[in-house]
Amino acid sequence: MIMSRLSKIALMGCMVPLFVFSFGVLPVFTQESRAPAELDKKVQKFLTENRTRWNDLNVSHEDGKVLHDLIIRNNYRSALEIGTSTGHSGIWIAWALSKTGGRLITIEIDEGRHKAALRNFMAAGVEKIIDARLADAHSLVKKLEGPFDFVFSDADKEWYLQYFKDVEPKLLKGGCFTAHNVSYAYGGIKEFLDYVRRLPSYQTTIDRSSSSGISISYKK
Repeated sequence: MIMSRLSKIALMGCMVPLFVFSFGVLPVFTQESRAPAELDKKVQKFLTENRTRWNDLNVSHEDGKVLHDLIIRNNYRSALEIGTSTGHSGIWIAWALSKTGGRLITIEIDEGRHKAALRNFMAAGVEKIIDARLADAHSLVKKLEGPFDFVFSDADKEWYLQYFKDVEPKLLKGGCFTAHNVSYAYGGIKEFLDYVRRLPSYQTTIDRSSSSGISISYKK
Protein backbone atom coordinates (compact mmCIF):
# COMPACT_ATOMS: atom_id res chain seq x y z
CA MET A 1 0.00 0.00 0.00
CA ILE A 2 1.52 3.31 -0.96
CA MET A 3 1.48 6.26 1.38
CA SER A 4 -1.24 8.15 -0.53
CA ARG A 5 -3.66 5.38 0.35
CA LEU A 6 -2.56 4.78 3.91
CA SER A 7 -2.18 8.39 4.94
CA LYS A 8 -5.95 8.75 4.80
CA ILE A 9 -6.42 6.35 7.67
CA ALA A 10 -7.92 8.40 10.47
CA LEU A 11 -7.13 7.53 14.04
CA MET A 12 -10.12 9.35 15.48
CA GLY A 13 -13.20 8.84 17.55
CA CYS A 14 -11.70 6.38 20.03
CA MET A 15 -12.88 6.40 23.59
CA VAL A 16 -9.53 5.24 24.94
CA PRO A 17 -6.63 5.86 22.51
CA LEU A 18 -4.11 3.04 22.85
CA PHE A 19 -1.28 1.86 20.62
CA VAL A 20 -1.77 4.64 18.07
CA PHE A 21 0.86 4.82 15.40
CA SER A 22 1.96 7.05 12.56
CA PHE A 23 1.68 4.99 9.41
CA GLY A 24 4.02 6.93 7.14
CA VAL A 25 5.64 5.22 4.18
CA LEU A 26 5.31 1.45 4.32
CA PRO A 27 7.94 -0.72 2.64
CA VAL A 28 7.34 -2.70 -0.50
CA PHE A 29 6.63 -6.34 0.35
CA THR A 30 9.82 -8.26 -0.30
CA GLN A 31 11.59 -11.13 1.38
CA GLU A 32 13.85 -8.58 3.09
CA SER A 33 10.89 -6.66 4.58
CA ARG A 34 9.38 -9.66 6.31
CA ALA A 35 9.09 -9.65 10.08
CA PRO A 36 12.26 -10.64 11.95
CA ALA A 37 12.61 -14.31 12.72
CA GLU A 38 12.49 -13.45 16.42
CA LEU A 39 8.96 -12.09 16.11
CA ASP A 40 7.80 -15.10 14.09
CA LYS A 41 9.20 -17.39 16.76
CA LYS A 42 7.58 -15.42 19.58
CA VAL A 43 4.14 -15.32 17.96
CA GLN A 44 4.23 -19.00 17.02
CA LYS A 45 5.26 -19.94 20.56
CA PHE A 46 2.46 -17.85 22.08
CA LEU A 47 -0.21 -19.23 19.75
CA THR A 48 0.94 -22.81 20.28
CA GLU A 49 1.07 -22.55 24.06
CA ASN A 50 -2.35 -20.89 24.24
CA ARG A 51 -4.09 -22.80 21.48
CA THR A 52 -6.61 -24.51 23.75
CA ARG A 53 -7.44 -21.63 26.05
CA TRP A 54 -9.23 -19.26 23.66
CA ASN A 55 -12.87 -18.86 24.52
CA ASP A 56 -14.91 -15.75 25.34
CA LEU A 57 -16.03 -15.08 21.75
CA ASN A 58 -12.64 -15.72 20.10
CA VAL A 59 -12.04 -17.42 16.76
CA SER A 60 -10.59 -20.92 16.51
CA HIS A 61 -6.98 -21.65 15.59
CA GLU A 62 -8.15 -22.77 12.14
CA ASP A 63 -10.08 -19.55 11.55
CA GLY A 64 -7.13 -17.47 12.70
CA LYS A 65 -4.95 -19.16 10.12
CA VAL A 66 -7.52 -18.43 7.39
CA LEU A 67 -7.35 -14.71 8.21
CA HIS A 68 -3.55 -14.76 8.37
CA ASP A 69 -3.22 -16.51 5.01
CA LEU A 70 -5.73 -14.17 3.31
CA ILE A 71 -3.64 -11.16 4.27
CA ILE A 72 -0.36 -12.73 3.19
CA ARG A 73 -1.75 -14.02 -0.10
CA ASN A 74 -3.17 -10.61 -1.07
CA ASN A 75 -0.45 -8.46 0.50
CA TYR A 76 -3.01 -6.48 2.52
CA ARG A 77 -1.70 -3.67 4.71
CA SER A 78 -4.57 -1.61 6.14
CA ALA A 79 -6.81 -3.80 8.29
CA LEU A 80 -9.85 -3.20 10.46
CA GLU A 81 -11.23 -5.68 12.98
CA ILE A 82 -14.71 -5.19 14.45
CA GLY A 83 -14.86 -7.15 17.69
CA THR A 84 -11.47 -7.72 19.34
CA SER A 85 -12.63 -10.01 22.13
CA THR A 86 -9.45 -10.98 24.02
CA GLY A 87 -7.26 -10.78 20.96
CA HIS A 88 -6.84 -14.18 19.32
CA SER A 89 -7.89 -13.10 15.82
CA GLY A 90 -6.06 -9.80 16.23
CA ILE A 91 -2.81 -11.64 16.88
CA TRP A 92 -3.21 -13.73 13.72
CA ILE A 93 -4.06 -10.61 11.69
CA ALA A 94 -1.21 -8.55 13.15
CA TRP A 95 1.25 -11.39 12.62
CA ALA A 96 0.37 -11.42 8.93
CA LEU A 97 0.58 -7.62 8.74
CA SER A 98 4.05 -7.72 10.29
CA LYS A 99 5.12 -9.50 7.11
CA THR A 100 3.43 -7.08 4.69
CA GLY A 101 4.32 -3.87 6.51
CA GLY A 102 0.73 -3.18 7.57
CA ARG A 103 -1.22 -2.02 10.60
CA LEU A 104 -4.45 -3.08 12.33
CA ILE A 105 -7.20 -1.04 13.96
CA THR A 106 -9.30 -3.25 16.24
CA ILE A 107 -12.42 -2.25 18.19
CA GLU A 108 -13.88 -3.77 21.36
CA ILE A 109 -16.76 -2.43 23.47
CA ASP A 110 -16.19 -4.56 26.58
CA GLU A 111 -13.52 -3.10 28.86
CA GLY A 112 -12.54 -6.41 30.43
CA ARG A 113 -11.99 -8.12 27.08
CA HIS A 114 -10.21 -5.04 25.75
CA LYS A 115 -7.71 -5.06 28.63
CA ALA A 116 -7.15 -8.80 28.26
CA ALA A 117 -6.49 -8.29 24.54
CA LEU A 118 -3.87 -5.64 25.28
CA ARG A 119 -2.05 -8.08 27.57
CA ASN A 120 -2.22 -10.81 24.94
CA PHE A 121 -0.95 -8.50 22.18
CA MET A 122 2.07 -7.64 24.31
CA ALA A 123 2.71 -11.26 25.28
CA ALA A 124 2.62 -12.26 21.61
CA GLY A 125 4.90 -9.36 20.64
CA VAL A 126 2.55 -7.70 18.13
CA GLU A 127 1.42 -4.66 20.13
CA LYS A 128 3.35 -2.20 17.94
CA ILE A 129 1.33 -3.26 14.91
CA ILE A 130 -2.04 -2.69 16.57
CA ASP A 131 -4.18 0.34 17.36
CA ALA A 132 -6.57 -1.20 19.89
CA ARG A 133 -9.61 0.90 20.71
CA LEU A 134 -12.15 0.61 23.50
CA ALA A 135 -15.26 1.94 21.77
CA ASP A 136 -18.74 1.25 20.43
CA ALA A 137 -18.21 -0.01 16.88
CA HIS A 138 -21.74 1.08 15.93
CA SER A 139 -20.54 4.68 16.01
CA LEU A 140 -16.77 4.38 15.52
CA VAL A 141 -16.86 2.40 12.26
CA LYS A 142 -18.87 5.22 10.68
CA LYS A 143 -16.24 7.78 11.71
CA LEU A 144 -13.13 5.97 10.49
CA GLU A 145 -12.04 7.39 7.15
CA GLY A 146 -10.00 4.45 5.91
CA PRO A 147 -9.13 3.30 3.36
CA PHE A 148 -8.92 -0.36 4.30
CA ASP A 149 -8.05 -3.38 2.22
CA PHE A 150 -9.00 -6.01 4.82
CA VAL A 151 -11.93 -6.03 7.25
CA PHE A 152 -12.89 -8.75 9.73
CA SER A 153 -16.31 -8.51 11.38
CA ASP A 154 -16.83 -10.60 14.51
CA ALA A 155 -19.07 -8.46 16.69
CA ASP A 156 -22.86 -8.40 17.04
CA LYS A 157 -24.27 -10.50 14.22
CA GLU A 158 -27.46 -8.48 13.77
CA TRP A 159 -25.25 -5.52 12.89
CA TYR A 160 -23.14 -7.30 10.23
CA LEU A 161 -25.01 -5.70 7.35
CA GLN A 162 -24.73 -2.22 8.82
CA TYR A 163 -21.01 -2.67 9.47
CA PHE A 164 -20.60 -3.69 5.84
CA LYS A 165 -22.57 -0.67 4.59
CA ASP A 166 -20.57 1.67 6.81
CA VAL A 167 -17.17 0.37 5.73
CA GLU A 168 -17.85 -0.54 2.08
CA PRO A 169 -17.12 2.94 0.66
CA LYS A 170 -13.76 2.85 2.47
CA LEU A 171 -12.78 -0.59 1.15
CA LEU A 172 -10.23 -0.53 -1.65
CA LYS A 173 -10.76 -2.43 -4.88
CA GLY A 174 -9.23 -5.85 -4.50
CA GLY A 175 -9.79 -5.68 -0.77
CA CYS A 176 -12.07 -8.00 1.14
CA PHE A 177 -14.68 -7.90 3.88
CA THR A 178 -14.73 -11.04 6.00
CA ALA A 179 -17.31 -12.06 8.60
CA HIS A 180 -17.23 -14.77 11.24
CA ASN A 181 -19.80 -17.43 12.25
CA VAL A 182 -21.66 -17.34 8.95
CA SER A 183 -22.30 -21.09 8.99
CA TYR A 184 -25.16 -20.21 11.32
CA ALA A 185 -27.11 -18.32 8.66
CA TYR A 186 -29.97 -16.94 10.68
CA GLY A 187 -31.23 -13.49 11.58
CA GLY A 188 -28.68 -10.78 10.88
CA ILE A 189 -26.19 -13.19 9.32
CA LYS A 190 -28.67 -14.36 6.70
CA GLU A 191 -29.65 -10.78 5.94
CA PHE A 192 -25.99 -9.85 5.51
CA LEU A 193 -25.16 -12.83 3.28
CA ASP A 194 -28.21 -12.30 1.09
CA TYR A 195 -27.21 -8.68 0.61
CA VAL A 196 -23.53 -9.16 -0.29
CA ARG A 197 -24.25 -12.09 -2.58
CA ARG A 198 -26.52 -9.90 -4.66
CA LEU A 199 -23.88 -7.23 -5.19
CA PRO A 200 -22.38 -7.44 -8.71
CA SER A 201 -19.27 -5.60 -7.51
CA TYR A 202 -18.43 -8.33 -4.96
CA GLN A 203 -17.56 -12.00 -5.15
CA THR A 204 -18.48 -13.87 -1.97
CA THR A 205 -17.41 -17.33 -0.86
CA ILE A 206 -17.46 -19.10 2.50
CA ASP A 207 -14.43 -20.78 4.01
CA ARG A 208 -15.46 -23.75 6.15
CA SER A 209 -12.08 -24.68 7.61
CA SER A 210 -13.89 -24.78 10.93
CA SER A 211 -17.54 -25.24 11.81
CA SER A 212 -17.97 -21.48 12.32
CA GLY A 213 -17.48 -20.46 8.70
CA ILE A 214 -15.93 -17.23 7.42
CA SER A 215 -17.48 -15.31 4.54
CA ILE A 216 -14.96 -13.69 2.23
CA SER A 217 -16.28 -10.91 -0.01
CA TYR A 218 -13.76 -9.52 -2.51
CA LYS A 219 -14.40 -6.09 -3.99
CA LYS A 220 -13.93 -6.35 -7.74
